[in-house]
Amino acid sequence: MTINNSSVDSYLKDGCGRCDKFETPECKVHHYPGALAALRVIALDSGLTETMKWGSPCYMLDDTNVIMIGTYQDCCFVSYLRGALLDDKDGVLELVGPNTRSARLFKFTTEAEVLANRGLVARFIHDCIGFVQSGTKVPPRESNEPMPDELQDVLDANADVAAAYDALTPGRQRSYILHVSGAKQSKTRQSRAEKATVKIMAGKGFNER
Repeated sequence: MTINNSSVDSYLKDGCGRCDKFETPECKVHHYPGALAALRVIALDSGLTETMKWGSPCYMLDDTNVIMIGTYQDCCFVSYLRGALLDDKDGVLELVGPNTRSARLFKFTTEAEVLANRGLVARFIHDCIGFVQSGTKVPPRESNEPMPDELQDVLDANADVAAAYDALTPGRQRSYILHVSGAKQSKTRQSRAEKATVKIMAGKGFNER
């Protein structure tokens, strides 16, 4: 598995690289070309910096991830990484999974749906930029073995990894919590969390080969 982090143009052309359909017409990215392109325009119009992380388009303010764009088989989406703080009066945002703390998804299947909701998509991005600028974060969960922020950030930023993590047994989930938490420095914890995505996507615990 070779995750495609080269460019958003490459992502739209070839896919994310997280499965064997990479660079084929069957890649799920090709199911929603118009919708993804429209979401990209809205993201760029917000003034955020475009990059690639974990095989998906990521939009940042300085060094902070603000939103991600991605796909499932049945939809594409924009993921607001501090979406739990948003005022979602219309109830359009969805959880990625039960282990998601901060991120919320706005799902679409067509370009027309994106364009019809363009103002709301943009407003949510603007609000998330404000959260980053003010330093407002979603409060952490209380637990005997709390989820390390660095692992939570990876799950919140990548819907596919979050779904794969949710599908793991509790013991396998715990193995990643202990592995990432065991590092003293945040930089090391971040590195461990990012490297763990390969095994998580494979359905394995940290200690499994």
